[in-house]
Amino acid sequence: GFYYKPRIDRDLLAKHATGLIGLSSCLKGEVASALRVEQSRPALEAAARLRDILGPDNFFLEMQYQGIEEQKIVNRGILPLARDLELPLVCTNDVHYLRQGDHQPHDVLLCIGTGKTVNDAQRLRYTGDQFFLKTAEQMQAVFGDHPEALANTMRIAERCNVVIPKGQNHLPSFGVPEGQTLDQYFEQVARAGFRERLNRLRQLGDAGRLRRSLDEYERRLDYEIDVIKQMGYTGYFLIVWDFIRYAREERIPVGPGRGSAAGSLVAWSMRITDVDPIDFDLIFERFLNPERVSLPDIDVDFCERRRGEVIDYVTRKYGRENVAQIITFGTMKAKAVVRDVGRALDLPYADVDRIAKQIPPALDMTLDKALAENAVLRDMAGKDPRVQEVLDVGRRLEGMSRHASVHAAGVVIAPGPVSDYAPLYKGARDEITTQWNMKEVERVGLLKMDFLGLSTLTLIRDALDEIKRTEDIDLDIDTIPLDDPKTYKLFCEGAAYGIFQFESSGMRELLRKAKPARLDDLIALNALYRPGPLKSGMVDDFIARKQGTKRIKYELPELEPILADTYGVIAYQEQVMRIAQALGGFSLGQADLLRKAMGKKDPAVMARQRAAFMEGTAKLGIDEEKADRIFGLIEYFAGYGFNKSHSTAYAFLAYQTAFLKANYPWHFAAALLSIESQNTDKLALYLGECRERGIPVQPPDINVSQVRFSVEPGKGVRFGLTAIKGLGEGAVRAIIDVRTALGGQIPSLHALCEQLDLRLVNKRVFEALVKSGACDSLVPEARGTSEAGRADRLAHWRARLFAGIDPACEHGNRAQRDRALGQTDLFGGDEAAGELPALGRLPE
Repeated sequence: GFYYKPRIDRDLLAKHATGLIGLSSCLKGEVASALRVEQSRPALEAAARLRDILGPDNFFLEMQYQGIEEQKIVNRGILPLARDLELPLVCTNDVHYLRQGDHQPHDVLLCIGTGKTVNDAQRLRYTGDQFFLKTAEQMQAVFGDHPEALANTMRIAERCNVVIPKGQNHLPSFGVPEGQTLDQYFEQVARAGFRERLNRLRQLGDAGRLRRSLDEYERRLDYEIDVIKQMGYTGYFLIVWDFIRYAREERIPVGPGRGSAAGSLVAWSMRITDVDPIDFDLIFERFLNPERVSLPDIDVDFCERRRGEVIDYVTRKYGRENVAQIITFGTMKAKAVVRDVGRALDLPYADVDRIAKQIPPALDMTLDKALAENAVLRDMAGKDPRVQEVLDVGRRLEGMSRHASVHAAGVVIAPGPVSDYAPLYKGARDEITTQWNMKEVERVGLLKMDFLGLSTLTLIRDALDEIKRTEDIDLDIDTIPLDDPKTYKLFCEGAAYGIFQFESSGMRELLRKAKPARLDDLIALNALYRPGPLKSGMVDDFIARKQGTKRIKYELPELEPILADTYGVIAYQEQVMRIAQALGGFSLGQADLLRKAMGKKDPAVMARQRAAFMEGTAKLGIDEEKADRIFGLIEYFAGYGFNKSHSTAYAFLAYQTAFLKANYPWHFAAALLSIESQNTDKLALYLGECRERGIPVQPPDINVSQVRFSVEPGKGVRFGLTAIKGLGEGAVRAIIDVRTALGGQIPSLHALCEQLDLRLVNKRVFEALVKSGACDSLVPEARGTSEAGRADRLAHWRARLFAGIDPACEHGNRAQRDRALGQTDLFGGDEAAGELPALGRLPE
């Protein structure tokens, strides 16, 4: 359980007292609180209770002195207490910051955390500058008369023996059918899934998509199953398989893969991933290396809208106490820390803003870097002591945690209550998370899963649903042809707005230059579009070789099958591993260690790896000078190499998105506009592209529009009602329900208000509908009028509609109240119902 602050009561303390050592605490402690007001009897009783709970050798009476007069009173009272109860003393120093000079930054940090300023009399503060970690000599100077109490600090330290075990994996228990072991069931699921994959390809008449022989697949499957069993990860694979299976059964879109997991044939067979690793020459050891024991990392993308349903399923299956989300800490970056410190020091906003604006916006910016790079900032600090103070304090606080929040995707699944394995934290919204962040959770062997929400999956699902609704076509996005000319034409034109991973201006320009003609090209461009390869000239080299303006050459013939897909350029980490295997005689596990070593650039490790590589090339009779040059080449490219497994899965997803855009442009546009309906800038951008590409977008209409953007066969894309500013989904659904009840046509605002729950739909909703033109079809004069005529009269009609909102709401409230009382109008209701107020002559 949780209270406002962590606490423990005496009963719980007694229950778990074995192995604990207790100290009587600072001025706020039970014993000291009584002694500071010179009540020795309650202090003695409190100390005696704690002695009886913990044992006389395990409870110490604590003395502190940090310049606070009340501490002297407590210390005088502690001595007779220790004598009467025969309890040992210990001298301590309350530590809130590391060094003595940190007292001012600490004071400012408290102000930042509590929203106060240093000039606020009500703020929390620590008197003096003595709350730092003192040396033995400094403690001796204060408590020289109590050598035994000083020595007890070391005795307590020596008795403390807490080990948080590492290298163990705490996997939750996965229930398997009776009579089967975890390993047997895992192998059964993997092999059955592989057979299902093959059968599916045969049914589609697409068995040719298996580029290699069936024997190669079976050998790889046997090998991976054996490795996963030996490493004890069968339960992990089954856990992931199970919640992905649940998502697919519930029609929750799941991504084709993420990260290095796409390199596993077992993962493909179990439908954890959807990319055939043999088809794309992806390496299992990049994902799970038998020569480097560590829990593999399978991150999964889900539809953004329904990701929570998968987390709910996992919580139900493994128990609410056994599942928790993971904490993440927001740290104070250079610009933010200046604003926080300036506010806490009570500087005027304009002055703080002036300092903050001199800090460059780079992601890795620090205050030291900013001072080194910006002469104006240095000048400001030199001339104004207040600026210097902000920067000095800011440097001490920079990088510290400012607040805690819930990690966007991370979830822990433990074999028992998470509190048995990790400390917990209760957030501002009562959410329970681990106190350890993601890296620390992994270090202690807890199963951490990333349930990532990806809007592209939502986009694809919405487009497929619209295709089914309007065209009655059940399109299976996983079986679309990978050589569709329309799709590659779209990529070559750089028309990639809304295309996953390819819509930035730089990437669209790269597409126009590179003219991709196959999925392998998209995989390479996805991997190469990063600052390193762009600056190094690798991308230009790739394009020149692809276009034939530069000759493709290989140092050795053995390199051609490894580098042919990227025209001789080393673009992937997997290519580095393949070269080490083919030329250096490395196993793929050893090659993965080489890849990691090259990334870390440890000279001693690299020297050993180079020697091993040269030894392997010598056995193949490769010239020593050439072998040394090749090692230097792969060492250089390893710094830029990208994970091909991740790039392949994401390029596959990008291709699916582009296929829909190229072949079903209206349906794709409707889905894309729906996804971005609350992002005004992107909505305007995508509406502009619709105009450029000749996709008609019809205005919102209360009698036709759906909740989201939708396709009207023969007409185009109809604007969705929730995209109108000020309209929530609840209000829109209530309006559509009334429209359905009225036979699909709302005749007037009065008729709508009669049926509508006006607690859900207020006046502001009607105003937004009228202003947007969604109610134009409710004006009788508008029906049957030519578009030109309507355009001239729109302002007049909307003014009349706007003036009619209040009467319509009053009419609706009255009608609903009468129905609730069982009253009916003998004369057929309000004759004026549905009429709009007159506002002078209509414009000619």
